[in-house]
Amino acid sequence: MAEFLKSNDTATETKYPPLKNPPHHVGIIMDGNGRWAKANGKNRLEGHNAGTENLRRTLESSVEFGIKMLTIYAFSTENWKRPPFEVMGLMKILEDVIDRELAELHKNGVQLRHIGRLERLRPAIRKKVLYAIDLTKNNDRLILNVAFNYGGREEIVQAARRLIQENIPADDVTEDLLSKYMYTADSPDPDLIIRTSGEFRTSNFLIWQAAYAEYYITPTYWPAFDKTEYYKALLEFCQRDRRYGGRKE
Repeated sequence: MAEFLKSNDTATETKYPPLKNPPHHVGIIMDGNGRWAKANGKNRLEGHNAGTENLRRTLESSVEFGIKMLTIYAFSTENWKRPPFEVMGLMKILEDVIDRELAELHKNGVQLRHIGRLERLRPAIRKKVLYAIDLTKNNDRLILNVAFNYGGREEIVQAARRLIQENIPADDVTEDLLSKYMYTADSPDPDLIIRTSGEFRTSNFLIWQAAYAEYYITPTYWPAFDKTEYYKALLEFCQRDRRYGGRKE
């Protein structure tokens, strides 16, 4: 990922006009790796690897387009139901990405955060994730939240349990307080949620935080979601009128 945040514009590269008020925080449900693989005569793990490679391009584009925080849905709590060989392969991909890309991500100012639970991960992977978080904690060029072993309902349950364990009186529980008990307590809510592959569902992703997020659905499979597709999603966001439940006279 050498120097991935440096501009590499060429005379033939597409130029993208600056976005007016781009979203601060974008979440992406990276769907369609398996279907992309099938359509291209590859196996599912090759599709997941292609999706991982596409993340590099998305990070580059996020910086160029003025995005300050990106949250990716890498592995859900429901994904444990997949065939064991696929789960093992996904864990290996996570480990390989940390080993291969961490130094360059750190060099280029990316702060890594994890949202979800680490308990079910192998100790060696858990240790690497925690090391990556600590190494990059002071970086501020782009914050990358990796939702791995994450589920929105499970997150809300865990927050409620902590409130109970801390003996918080029921009358003291507010939306603002509950938000502080979420995995994303230090992050602003997402402005835009992008889902690739054409599926019209949230799949248990940031269901508390995305209450007022704008959604953008594209039929493009994640490995093929390129810079132009990303720009189209951001441009549509910039053209929407966000009212947060109110209306203009």
